[in-house]
Amino acid sequence: MTRIPTEQLHSMATAAGHELEDASATDVVRWAQETFGDAFVLTASMADGVLCHVASQAVPGIRVLFLDTGYHFAETMGTRDAIASAYDIQVETVGHPLTVPEHEASYGKLYESYPDLCCAMRKVFPLDRALRPYAAWGSGMRRAENPGRAVAPVVGWDARRKKVKVNPLANWSDEQVDAYVEEHGILVNPLQQLGYTSIGCAPCTSPVADGEDARAGRWAGKTKTECGIH
Repeated sequence: MTRIPTEQLHSMATAAGHELEDASATDVVRWAQETFGDAFVLTASMADGVLCHVASQAVPGIRVLFLDTGYHFAETMGTRDAIASAYDIQVETVGHPLTVPEHEASYGKLYESYPDLCCAMRKVFPLDRALRPYAAWGSGMRRAENPGRAVAPVVGWDARRKKVKVNPLANWSDEQVDAYVEEHGILVNPLQQLGYTSIGCAPCTSPVADGEDARAGRWAGKTKTECGIH
């Protein structure tokens, strides 16, 4: 992979954020791949297959990272396997050097005592390491998910990692996602049928009630709202 200077990457992100604001998700993914080639990678949480399907239509065979914290629901792991088989993508699972039993033997159940540190160790650190070779990365983050994401750019600058951040679905509403799922028969994590509108690690995720914020079930009862990845 050819390394692009940080200043140039930042300028590219700023320009593309304006130029691609109204572009289709497919065009955004295609732009990222054409611009960065093998230095671009997607990430997917496997709550559903929308992003993976969109990306597979834009760039068949695109690489997708899935972050396995060791605490995922069995349904999430099954959804990952189904999506990897059904769509023209290459799924690479990223894990932590320590297994969950090893981790808990050394640190205890951090998701109970110190959830921010748990996320940092089991999610942020492994992803940071996996993203090191890349100049740009993409996610399924959307503005409609919660107020904290309301200004998420279609293309922006990841200042902490010094990489271009691509969010092809940033301006999609919940209704657009539902319509895309129905039109294309998209695979969806079965937990969504049980009220899990945002799906993370099993110990820290619960169903939400009607009318609640879609991410209200993440770290319920705590002030924490994000894991630190975005």
